[in-house]
Amino acid sequence: MADTAKIGLIGLGVMGENLALNIARNGYKIAVYNRSVDKVDAFVAGHAKDQPIIGCRDEKSFVACLEKPRKIILLVKAGDAVDQTIAKLLPDLEKGDIIIDGGNSHFTDTQRRERELKEKGIFLIGSGVSGGEEGALWGPSLMPGGDKSAYEQIKPIWEAIAAQVNDGPCVTYLGPDGAGHFVKMVHNGIEYGDMQLIAEVYDVMRRGLSMPAREIADVFEEWNKGILNSFLIEITAKILTVVDPETKKALVDVILDKAGQKGTGKWTSESALELGITIPTIDSALTARGLSAMHAMRQEASKILGGDSVSNEKAVDSKTKTEVLRALHDALYASKVCSYAQGMALIKEGSDHYKWNIDLSESARIWKGGCIIRAELLEKIRAAFARRADLPNLLMDTDFAKTVVSFEEHWRKAVIFAVERGIPVPALSASLAYFDSLRSAALPQNLTQAQRDFFGAHTYERVDAPDRGFMHTDWISLMKEKAVAKS
Repeated sequence: MADTAKIGLIGLGVMGENLALNIARNGYKIAVYNRSVDKVDAFVAGHAKDQPIIGCRDEKSFVACLEKPRKIILLVKAGDAVDQTIAKLLPDLEKGDIIIDGGNSHFTDTQRRERELKEKGIFLIGSGVSGGEEGALWGPSLMPGGDKSAYEQIKPIWEAIAAQVNDGPCVTYLGPDGAGHFVKMVHNGIEYGDMQLIAEVYDVMRRGLSMPAREIADVFEEWNKGILNSFLIEITAKILTVVDPETKKALVDVILDKAGQKGTGKWTSESALELGITIPTIDSALTARGLSAMHAMRQEASKILGGDSVSNEKAVDSKTKTEVLRALHDALYASKVCSYAQGMALIKEGSDHYKWNIDLSESARIWKGGCIIRAELLEKIRAAFARRADLPNLLMDTDFAKTVVSFEEHWRKAVIFAVERGIPVPALSASLAYFDSLRSAALPQNLTQAQRDFFGAHTYERVDAPDRGFMHTDWISLMKEKAVAKS
């Protein structure tokens, strides 16, 4: 019938509206519904006017106008709202219908929902959507997971609306049940790390080199022309040029230094802990946001502990400034590689643990366009995993290893410069420590194991007798024997 839509969407926030417009622009008639019906009316009469978009006033009429098997996108708040929306739809759905959760749901919720719906003959696709408002409208990076046959049915639409890069649309089938939302979760963790690294470099320029926002903008703009080219570097340069109309200062200088978070960074850290993968750059970014939220305490502590006095005491000359800027460039790139390396290692372990068989090369490829962490670096990451699918860590790729090692001296100089001036660089420092730890054939955890065995009989293995397995020593008895021999 004339009013039958190819696909439907529930949730007309800015992301929902823009994704609906994207789908309509690419030739797919879409039905939309929102719990607040006035949003539907305003959208249909406004941005969606003259578009192949049907506005629906309740769930029943919404479901009724969809072509079978029905395909329904949910862009509602993660958590209970997703379950409630699905529950309202279920009475009118039939076997073979497909629900696509495009929100930031936790992957374990997606696994549960997928199992529950499969028992009713209904498919669930958990699809990460990255790119913000602009991405949703003009082409996001899409990260779908779920039943492969169900994905094949939405594939033409997903490929049409995704960001397009030189090697295809920024979407790929990632694997069963929660694979798509797991990859999106890790994407967001890498995003946390990337943003924190940029913020730390900005802070070193601001406090350590006494550079105003406009001058820092010029540096980031120049860096964006080279190997650091990325969406986040690009928007950082733009942000730093904006003037506050009220104070005539740089707008960034009048923004309170309290960063918000929606929980996906925390999920990344929790999943890494559960899977035994270390992600110190991402963890540091999460911690930094937490510390930023303690604004009142920090104001008091800065007076007691001598806050900015150290950084303000050490002025630099022009030659030193040039050297520090070059060091910061290399430190930022090397640290970004560490952030991506940690994220990719987590995806690999998640894929192995849950038997998703995620293609890491494809994961990197679909982030090349549309998403928040899109960067020139991603083509090199795609190529690294294309060369070796079982690469245990990105830093072990020959090309990346060569580059990062060549940046090592500058990386250390940048961190030392900040530390000497009391400027916190937790993510830059954690990245360097990650690099140093990963390449250390010997770490001091031999002492840790000895301590654990001493106080808790937790056992240890010997380097000179690996075949003997785990051993325990009666440390007190050995100490007494030594004391007797000494006497």
